[in-house]
Amino acid sequence: MTNIDETIRNIFPGKTVVILGDLVADQFLNGTISRVSREAPVFILRHETTETIPGAAANAAVNVASLGGRAKLVGLAGKDANGCLLIDKLQAEGVDCGLVVSDTGFSTTTKVRVLAAQHYAARQQVIRIDYENDAVISSEIEQKLRENFAEAAGSADAIIVSDYNYGAVFPAIFDDARSMAADRGIPLIVDSRYRLAELSNATSATPNREEVEQMLGKHFTADDCSRLRETLSYQALLVTNGNQGMTLFEQDRPPRQFNVVGPPEPVDVTGAGDTVIAAYALALASGLCFGDAATVANHAGGIVVMKKGTASVKAAELLESLNGASETASVIAN
Repeated sequence: MTNIDETIRNIFPGKTVVILGDLVADQFLNGTISRVSREAPVFILRHETTETIPGAAANAAVNVASLGGRAKLVGLAGKDANGCLLIDKLQAEGVDCGLVVSDTGFSTTTKVRVLAAQHYAARQQVIRIDYENDAVISSEIEQKLRENFAEAAGSADAIIVSDYNYGAVFPAIFDDARSMAADRGIPLIVDSRYRLAELSNATSATPNREEVEQMLGKHFTADDCSRLRETLSYQALLVTNGNQGMTLFEQDRPPRQFNVVGPPEPVDVTGAGDTVIAAYALALASGLCFGDAATVANHAGGIVVMKKGTASVKAAELLESLNGASETASVIAN
């Protein structure tokens, strides 16, 4: 653990991670329920606060910055109110947004989570309202994104591709990412909600169980995942399994299981995958092996799911978790 500790303290702050992907404004609308409407059998929510927090690729960038790395973000935001709130929040969190493309023809994807409760009770999420951009990204905007990505990646120690299927990760720019990573000899880490099979020949990926089920079916096995890693030409595949921890499938090594860190019942899993890929990529950029990088990612994910809302992990929290833990990885028998 000493090597990991020293890496987080001394090497993370010198590493630059470029995050390419879909930017989302996560909004949390808080209110109190006091009565039932006379117009319809529904509760009336008295609005109190609305907070805008970076989500998706933007959340991955915040986590890189909060862990001490230098985060450069490349993506697309609208020149609307939510886009401005998102960029302001990112900059306040230390993320370099100079290469984010802002366009008046694009609506910032926004996910509004309504948190409600009666007086003196804990708020719970009662509904989520998604505002998704329907406009087609023009060839001019795609070209600008490619130019901005090339500029950002010139100083990268690792590249994250965060694809939520909102248009920022298109074939040509992913080809650029593969070429840049290969030319510079740096890790390229992929997370894709629906299109992982199209994003092959990267260093690694961090799909969750549901995303793997989309490709392999519900009852997939460790051998199925090993074959998937080979099919997609990844050096390693890190599958997250919620409260069952993570499993690492690595070339020329048996699969390894990483037990869940902390309580088995999470407080909120919103954005946990973004935290995992941020910690994993930063660890790989800093020279850690896949197993040690998975350990770092596992602890980062375990910390963030115990926080409410879209959250990030600080290096001090990560160090405390790692130093207080016993060995959590085990080899999966064939």
